[in-house]
Amino acid sequence: MYKLFFKIAVSVVIISSFSARSAAQNNPYIDGRALHFGFFVGLNAFDFDVRYKNDVQFDGVKYAVADARLKPGFTVGVITDFRLHDYWNLRINPMLQFAERELTYKNLTNNELTRHNIISVPVSLPVYLKYSAERTGNYKPYLIGGVGVSYDLSRNEEKPVLLRAFDFYVEFGLGCDLYFSFFKLAPELKLAIGFNDLLTPLNERNSGFISDTDRKYTNMLNRLGSRMLTLVFNFE
Repeated sequence: MYKLFFKIAVSVVIISSFSARSAAQNNPYIDGRALHFGFFVGLNAFDFDVRYKNDVQFDGVKYAVADARLKPGFTVGVITDFRLHDYWNLRINPMLQFAERELTYKNLTNNELTRHNIISVPVSLPVYLKYSAERTGNYKPYLIGGVGVSYDLSRNEEKPVLLRAFDFYVEFGLGCDLYFSFFKLAPELKLAIGFNDLLTPLNERNSGFISDTDRKYTNMLNRLGSRMLTLVFNFE
């Protein structure tokens, strides 16, 4: 999945670079505005930083957490950009994301695998600092980093593994502004790392929503941290 995101980002930059090529600068004054807006769409891949108990036994059967698999999702949001300096911008980018993660458990007696999909629909509010290089023609690479908070709208009490709604994260990445006649396009690749333990322990859950059979899937876990890779395309 990570390799796929990288290949898509490189392909988009190469294709867009040929499209943006011009003898003169497109939109020479676009970066001089004190405030401007835009929007972005893109792909995401949510992942877990899983910490689990080794070879946990339930009803005489040993289980282990095999892995957490990535699945592609969708991201959409808006851009509010404040110019601080020739090279620095402050950006506030509220977004809505649709994501899916999968936890896999292994029965060590018969090697049978059990998979649980966890759907997330977080509303996120990140704040970034963007540092840009000198513009060359119609290209300007940049680095971006910041912090954010998210709230998951899709918590389902009946799932074997329940995630907490709130998370705080740090995020960093890179991109390249590509200037066209009436707008600029910026492919941007970012990695986010969450601070919170998202796992809701059984003693904080309503026992009526989870069966005795499913309780072992939470008991096998010590912690679930969040990681997120996004590839977005900014239009400004």
